[in-house]
Amino acid sequence: MLLAALLLFTLALSATSSKVTYDGRAIIIDGKHKLLVSGSIHYPRSTAEMWPDLIKKSKEGGLDAIETYVFWDSHEPARREYDFSGNLDLIRFLKTVQDEGLYAVLRIGPYVCAEWNYGGFPVWLHNMPGVQMRTANDVFMNEMKNFTTLIVNMVKQENLFASQGGPVILAQIENEYGNVMSSYGDEGKAYVEWCANMAQSLHIGVPWIMCQQSDAPEPMINTCNGWYCDQFTPNRPTIPKMWTENWTGWFKSWGGKDPHRTAEDLAFAVARFYQLGGTFQNYYMYHGGTNFGRTAGGPYITTSYDYDAPLDEYGNLNQPKWGHLKELHDVLHSMEDTVTRGNISSVDFGNSVSGTIYSTEKGSSCFFANTDSKNDTTINFQGIDYKVPAWSVSILPDCENVVYNTAKVSAQTSVMVKKTNVAEDEPAALSWSWRPETNDKSILFGRGDVTVNQILDQKDAANDLSDYLFYMTSVNLKEDDPVWGNNMTLRIAGSGQILHVFVNGEFLGSQWAKYGVFDYVFEQQIKLNKGKNIITLLSATVGFANYGSNFDLTQAGVRGPVELVGYHDDEIVIKDLSSHKWSYKVGLEGLYQELFSSDSSKWQQDNYPTNQMFTWYKSSFKAPLGTDPVVVDLIGLGKGLAWVNGNSIGRYWPSFIAEDGCSLDPCDYRGSYDNNKCVTNCGKPTQRWYHVPRSFLNNEGENTLVLFEEFGGDPASVNFQTIAIGSACVSAEENKKIELSCQGRPISAIKFASFGNPLGTCGSFSSGTCEASNDAISIVEKACVGQESCTIDVSEDTFGSTTCGDDVIKTLAVEAIC
Repeated sequence: MLLAALLLFTLALSATSSKVTYDGRAIIIDGKHKLLVSGSIHYPRSTAEMWPDLIKKSKEGGLDAIETYVFWDSHEPARREYDFSGNLDLIRFLKTVQDEGLYAVLRIGPYVCAEWNYGGFPVWLHNMPGVQMRTANDVFMNEMKNFTTLIVNMVKQENLFASQGGPVILAQIENEYGNVMSSYGDEGKAYVEWCANMAQSLHIGVPWIMCQQSDAPEPMINTCNGWYCDQFTPNRPTIPKMWTENWTGWFKSWGGKDPHRTAEDLAFAVARFYQLGGTFQNYYMYHGGTNFGRTAGGPYITTSYDYDAPLDEYGNLNQPKWGHLKELHDVLHSMEDTVTRGNISSVDFGNSVSGTIYSTEKGSSCFFANTDSKNDTTINFQGIDYKVPAWSVSILPDCENVVYNTAKVSAQTSVMVKKTNVAEDEPAALSWSWRPETNDKSILFGRGDVTVNQILDQKDAANDLSDYLFYMTSVNLKEDDPVWGNNMTLRIAGSGQILHVFVNGEFLGSQWAKYGVFDYVFEQQIKLNKGKNIITLLSATVGFANYGSNFDLTQAGVRGPVELVGYHDDEIVIKDLSSHKWSYKVGLEGLYQELFSSDSSKWQQDNYPTNQMFTWYKSSFKAPLGTDPVVVDLIGLGKGLAWVNGNSIGRYWPSFIAEDGCSLDPCDYRGSYDNNKCVTNCGKPTQRWYHVPRSFLNNEGENTLVLFEEFGGDPASVNFQTIAIGSACVSAEENKKIELSCQGRPISAIKFASFGNPLGTCGSFSSGTCEASNDAISIVEKACVGQESCTIDVSEDTFGSTTCGDDVIKTLAVEAIC
């Protein structure tokens, strides 16, 4: 034992440590100025089994580093009770990054935003006496220091900081505080100083960063977040220009449209940033993943956190975005020494075109940027004409030859398709058993566990133990009560979360809002009995607020007041029930009984009900064959929770239809992007398919799907599917080498191929007015069919001379079937 311990100690000491410093140009690692490209992957939004593949694909995509937040609420769900198991194994995640030879950026926060429930704060923190969050408050700062120190010590213990030979080259304290700091006054400024001092006192041996914090104290490095950060200037000339969040797309909310950011615009933003002196850039997100369980925030953030990232929710390459960025990264890395150390000069060519030249004794590299959103421009540089398309950057590593332009995409477009479950002896439709949710004590009799004479915020009453909280009270009415009459309503001020209302055991109605709406008024006509009446309100949260000034104080549940309103001709009488005796019950009986994972025999086998609120459904199925990602199609259901083999795959809500506002016109990458620019999915279910990680499934034997249906729906159409690439398309100009890939499966056929001036887009290519003398389809078939991937030289040497004139830019278009 002693010998083994000494050996481990010796190995730890022998790990090669790295010195991470910086100057006004770049992060410096072991004396070398680095041009760094990073990408965000949040470990709890995937599974530990997915991490190696995600990180490998990130490295293949040209990343140098992986960035992640650390999620306080998940790791410390109850005060001083910690969880770093399974998909929360931060150390395993960092070691997986290290195994792939990448750096890591650790954004401890511990406030993370991230569209994560309550911004990553544990709700027990909100309920501590005397606490005020994100300000100079001793209660909060003691808890924040305790958790931050815990994380730092865990990372130190495993020698994972670069100063110890590990992958972590940067750490972050706080997060986007500068966006809201003015609301906290002098206490906010004191808090930022405290954050910096506390972080420095932990002696991690690598630099600390603060994002969106223009007054970040020394030695903190202030960084930028946004769609574009080329105009960002650090607050001191001695620190590098860094971009911690380049938003690759945007998040989705229930009832919202699907946002998309084009590969061309994203590449433009990146190239422009490095052109103007940036040397560290991070994609938020590089892989978005899934909000499993109850982790989605907002409120009203969907279970999918795909983010239109270069790696999609399931870990597939999102092409052409992944490939177009990979080409960019390769070019930038080839210029690393020149861009991080060279002398900088600029040229204004006019017409919104500018050039930046980086020069060293070994040579020069150039960027030409056209920021006009409509017009292409031709410039002359050192006697050579260069055409720079609108809203693009051309990169010339030798200041002579253009090797990359952000507007010219030669990476393949992958068309992903969903395929029906292929498993041995799997029936065409699932068989269902069911049982009702038993809430009689709450709905009929108003009996709870805690009683107070006021309406409580759901965070205070439920401590985030469940989405569900019953508010129950009774009211005794006599015929001579001023509110009594034939025209009475129940009026409730809600917080924007879901509300189900029952009066004397009968369902009265439901109401909810959408993302960004934090209040509404529920009012419906009611008939009450003389004497005692039971009023039961069931609040169902869809995540707590995660962003904004004092977001932690945003109310959840029933806001109040709760009123009976009597309408008597010209007189309105209001009876306020807010200070009545209210009884509270957290959660549902089925959740307490863990019906999602138990083997209870009380499930009914025949004649399951449909469109019935508060119903549990259960079915068994066999895992789809193969290794392709698995999804479950929940079309036909209302809203609720889903589990596979006891693992929560998140909230579902396919009945929430996405709002209108989509354009039928193709998305134009030119011009500034925001999340409303290129949207799809209008008028369809906000989210119909839900990710079921392969690690949740039993490959041998039966699997169990359990649904808690809150609104009422029909599970008859529920089915499992796999996701794979169905076809791949390429459109590339002459003198490029292109790659076609079916991502692990063979190319089965070539549907279209033409070299000349082909027309159309992927799925609708057609021949143009000129073509090569050799048959393009035959050439591509010979090179590609039967292969998982193939490379083709786009040139007349490959396809023969064309009938195109000299003024035509010859292009190869291919559509391959996988």
